[in-house]
Amino acid sequence: MIPIIRRATSADLPRIGRLGALLIEEHHGFDSRRFLAARQRTATDYASFLSTQLEDPDVAVLVADHDGDVIGYAYAAVEGYDYMALRGPAGALHDVIVDLEHRRRGVGRLLLDAALAYLKSRGAPRVVLSTAERNEPAQRLFASAGFRRTMIEMTRELDEP
Repeated sequence: MIPIIRRATSADLPRIGRLGALLIEEHHGFDSRRFLAARQRTATDYASFLSTQLEDPDVAVLVADHDGDVIGYAYAAVEGYDYMALRGPAGALHDVIVDLEHRRRGVGRLLLDAALAYLKSRGAPRVVLSTAERNEPAQRLFASAGFRRTMIEMTRELDEP
């Protein structure tokens, strides 16, 4: 069955929080020195943050709903000029994550397409995102949707010679 992509509600926040914690865990697994580690409160804290975004007209928190169960979410926002990133107004795709048991079934693509449609409807001239260097499945998804590489983040620990 194909999930329904819809805007998140406050009732979805506990499940979104757990998915946010999964996102943090996966990134920490890619590079434990660069990415945060999940803590006991991560799911609650993630849900709390996203609860502040639900009513913002320049933000979309979208969920993939499979028979009443949230199996993925996307978080995107319309942003203005960002001189630190050297870019003009754009849509920013902050998060896309799908529950482990529902991956490789097109759910991520449905969420991505819905987020892109939302950003376009809000007048965003382009969409930017970041993905972990080791997250090759996400990079393939984004490339298949027409994204191109434009920046490379590099990290160095200052306690190393």
